[in-house]
Amino acid sequence: QVQVVESGGGLVQPGGSLRLSCNASGNIFSANWMGWYRQSPGNQREFVASIASDNYKYYADAVKGRFTISRESAENTIALQMNFLTFQDAGVYYCNAKGTLKSAAHTQPGAIFNTWGQGTQVSVST
Repeated sequence: QVQVVESGGGLVQPGGSLRLSCNASGNIFSANWMGWYRQSPGNQREFVASIASDNYKYYADAVKGRFTISRESAENTIALQMNFLTFQDAGVYYCNAKGTLKSAAHTQPGAIFNTWGQGTQVSVST
């Protein structure tokens, strides 16, 4: 009932920048929390950054000062601006959205959802 789609990945040189975007759509009453995770080969998926409905932002120590998470004007859409990228930033970046679905009446919150996107590849190479 909820689809999460990421975009904006690509290949960049060390020190370069990329901007990722994530949109959650479907039967959404409220997307209260949206965040980014990443996974590189041989490693577990790790948290990168998140933004809550009150606009509270949280970052992993590894990306503080270099990455910025923000809400876009489009509904349930967030972006991740990544600057000064390093080899360690390479991997598949996944967007995660949590919130509530619309109830049958569509005017009240219904069930909770927790949905992942398919991921977008970020490659850092000279």
